[in-house]
Amino acid sequence: MALFPTAIESPRLRYEVVHPDYFDPYEMYEHAREGAPGIEEITKWVTWGPHQHPKETMEFVEQVGEQFDENEGVDYAIYPCDSEDDAGEFAGACNLSVDWDHRRGNLGVWFRKPFWGRGYSGERARTIVALAFDVLDLEVVAVTHAPDNEKSQRAIEKYVNALGGRKEGLLRNTLVMGGEPRDTVRYSITAAEWQEATGGEYDATFEW
Repeated sequence: MALFPTAIESPRLRYEVVHPDYFDPYEMYEHAREGAPGIEEITKWVTWGPHQHPKETMEFVEQVGEQFDENEGVDYAIYPCDSEDDAGEFAGACNLSVDWDHRRGNLGVWFRKPFWGRGYSGERARTIVALAFDVLDLEVVAVTHAPDNEKSQRAIEKYVNALGGRKEGLLRNTLVMGGEPRDTVRYSITAAEWQEATGGEYDATFEW
């Protein structure tokens, strides 16, 4: 039995699992490929570069599908709900990786440029944090950004504060971007902090 839902719905967004059995890699490739609109700005702050060919996207979908099957993590494609502009259009993707030994989850996300500035990142974070704590019974959720990524800093600080978490500080050489080691700024939220800040309440439905 899969621990992670295959679909989630929050007030403005729907999340569909990225897995070879459920997801068409070409849908992601069209927006993650070399030359896709805004791709250079999108990949400036993430650990992956523009996909050079569909096979690269297919390999990614297979990789995260294996993680889903082995209950190590989950990636979701994100789509605006019917009430939103561009309803049903591929908007980006998010993930939750899990370290079961430490009962810790790590968040990640990227959105296409037309979907920036709509508050979707915060809504996605609240939803995936609720999944981590209420469904998976994790103790801590963490998220990081590059020190000079001001847009991510503002978005992360806003939702981390709203969910009761805090900034931990600068971690040196914790990831590789463009072949070079990079520092990151880390934030975390505990289950107790989330419970105190939100009462454990959230507006999302999970589907298996």
